[in-house]
This record gives sequence, C-alpha cells and structure tokens, in this order.
Amino acid sequence: PDGETLREQSSRCMNCGVPFCHAVGCPLGNPVPDVHEALFRGDEREALNLILQTNNFPEFTGRLCPAMCEAACVNAGGVEETSPVTVRQIELALAEKGWSEGWIQPSPPEAETGKRVAVIGSGPAGLAAAQQLRRAGHAVTVFEKDDELGGILRYGIPDFKLEKSILDRRLNILKQEGILFVAGTDVGAALPVKKLRADFSAVCLTGGSRQPRDLAIPGRELRGVYFAMEFLTQSNLRLAGKNVSTLEAIDVCGKKVVVIGGGDTGADCVGVSLRQGAASVAQIEVMPKPPDCRTEDFPWPRYPLILRTSTSHEEGGQRDWAILTKRFSGENNCLKKLECVRVEFVPQEKKSCALMREIAGSTFDIEVDVAIIAVGFLHPEHGTLLDTLGVAFDQRGNVQTDERYMSSVPGVFAAGDLRRGQSLIVWAIREGRCAAHHIDAYIAGGRSSLPVL
Repeated sequence: PDGETLREQSSRCMNCGVPFCHAVGCPLGNPVPDVHEALFRGDEREALNLILQTNNFPEFTGRLCPAMCEAACVNAGGVEETSPVTVRQIELALAEKGWSEGWIQPSPPEAETGKRVAVIGSGPAGLAAAQQLRRAGHAVTVFEKDDELGGILRYGIPDFKLEKSILDRRLNILKQEGILFVAGTDVGAALPVKKLRADFSAVCLTGGSRQPRDLAIPGRELRGVYFAMEFLTQSNLRLAGKNVSTLEAIDVCGKKVVVIGGGDTGADCVGVSLRQGAASVAQIEVMPKPPDCRTEDFPWPRYPLILRTSTSHEEGGQRDWAILTKRFSGENNCLKKLECVRVEFVPQEKKSCALMREIAGSTFDIEVDVAIIAVGFLHPEHGTLLDTLGVAFDQRGNVQTDERYMSSVPGVFAAGDLRRGQSLIVWAIREGRCAAHHIDAYIAGGRSSLPVL
C-alpha cells in the first residue's frame, strides 16, 4: 500500500482509553495507538522507531504473526462490529520503508561490560535475546546446530512466507552490532558443556521445541509417511541449493498428498505441496470445523477460534474436519491409503471438554501416496546438552524456569518454545527480550539497563 493508504488506515485508530490491541492482544506490548498517531501525522520514521522500542524484528512479525492485536481492536469488537485497523500490514509497510530508506542501521553498544553470554539457538527467541544482551554491552556468541543461522525462520518457514534474504539482511545487522555467530556447532557434543560454562558468564537456551508429536497408529512405519518438519526442512534445503542426497527424498510431484493436522504448519505443507506439483492435496483435522465468525465462547477482545484461510488454501487443495486417522495402509512397504472415521464431540456434564466419539458407520478410505503429520510438537529435544547441563523439566517436558527465566541450574536461562512450548513468533521475541533483561540483571548484580519487555 502507498503512504496515503497507510495514513488513511491509521486514521481509523481510536486512541482508546484502554488500548486492548497492545494491553491484551500483543505479547510484545507494541504501542499501537502511538504508532498510528505518528503515521497519521506523516512521521513514518517516528512510527517505526516506536515499533522498534518493543519489537526487534517487525519485518518478521509483519509477515508471520497472526495479528492478535487486530482481533483485540475496538473497531473489530465494539458496539457495532466493523473491520479492525490493519495493524500488521502497517507494521510490515513501516519496516520495509525503514529498510529501503536506510533507517534500520546497526546500533552497537556505547560501552562494553567485559562479560560474555552464550545463546544456544538462532531462532527468533535467540536472536531477540542476543540483540538485547548486546545492547547492554555484553559480548554475545550465538551457537546454532544447523549449518546456517535462523532456526525455524531458515528451515521451517517456506520461502513464500519469508524469503531468506529478509532473514539474511537482519543477520547482517546483528553481526555488525558485534554479535558473534557460530553455526554448525552442536553444543554439548562438539562443544563440551564444561567449556561452555567456563567461558561464559551466563547461558541462554533458545533451541526451540523440535520434538514432533507422532501418530502412534498401525502402519506408521510405511514409506511415504513423514513429519511436517522433515518435509518443510528438505524443501527449504533444496531451494537453498543444499545437498540433500543423504536424506530420504521427499518429493510430492505428481503424487496424492494428505496433510494430517489443520494448523499453520499443516497449511505451510499444503502450500509447498502445491508448489512441488502434487497431483492432489488434502488437509484433514480431527477437531470440528471452526465457525466463520466470533462466538460467545471467545468474547472480544480475546483471540477468537474461527475458520482461517491462508494463501496456501486459496491456491488449491481440499480441507475437511472431524476426521480421525485410524491406520496407514500400503503395499510393498509403501503407503497407499489412510483408513479414517468421522468423529463428533459430545458435551459432558460438569466438564469443560467435550468427549470425542466415533460416528458409527462413517469409516472411509483416502487414497494417498504421501502423508504429512503436522499435529504439533511435544517439547525440546532431550539430549546431550540438556542432560549434561542437568536442567529440570516441567510436566510437559519443557525446560523449567523461575520467574527470572533461570533454569534449575544457576546462570543457565531459557526462553522461547524450549521454555513455554510451541508457540508464535511474537511470543518467541517476547521471551528472548524478557530473558535478556533477567540475564543482564544476573550479570550486573541485580539491576538491568534493559526493558523488562
């Protein structure tokens, strides 16, 4: 959109007495009304600066965030419901204007503290923590297990949602600010934990939630059944010109594809399958089809459970709901069909959760060559690093921390999906910022120069 269109859109912001957009809707607390006021006055640079006070990477969130702020907008849920202010589009436009005009520049610290901090993982939580800690004057080293930086931004998000050049230009800024990046290093294996603790004043774990939730049903071992991240990562590797000969090839060109799981990751798999030239693509979900509009179960300003259609869905494929996959069937160890049944959810007295029940006589088969499991993630990978550090886990298997984001091991902090479970990029950035504040306070003896958020 052009500048005048953005200015007109910003004029719809009501500068509410209680701005739910950032008090309720935004995990980062972006000062949305102030941003829109500056934009309406024609001061785009000031509007961007206001965003950057709370959001390290608006070029990422402007593309990937589901915009809870818009769901909480008074215009979207007031006395007479209308459309919300297009907060995310304004954020993205301002961010891109900042890059094109050269407003976004490296900002190294004015003074060095002489303290060193290690950040393990270069996804959005790790990058946010690293930038905040560097702003406090600490020497920050970010370790990444993969061969290139970015974590899920690099290998989990398809290019049609986030071009890797967008990621690389931000990484270049972070490098110019003095952050040291070390890719291709499995901390705990290639770099012993003992040396890590000896070399750094504090450690921040931001490795993400990489353990996928599986479908433990008959036929799971058949060729043609893959996890979503196996599929998405390999696709990103190929697009980047990487050698994937050591991996089992996942190419869906000319094949019948079924994506099991109705979330955003599943939608990404739909989009990639269509781009690879799949013969057909279907996405199935065990939960009922969401309503088209907000219901009383999700009153404004809560983020509503409604039917959401992504660009991947608009490009093709079919979707269906309330389907339980019972078995993978095949021939010669290769997948040929899914055996499914339709389900219904029956309310239970005195219980908040409905009981899922198979509908008698509703069994059916789906012909398929490739099934992609996209039903979420369980917890971070438990292995050499976490085991050797000796950190405690919560009931879900995430790294347990106190209110300071510190794990059970003094000086070892955690943030992002690794700490709170699979979530959104905006939450990952918040987690990284919060952890950085507490790490800075730990190093500085109780006080931090960084904002809490």
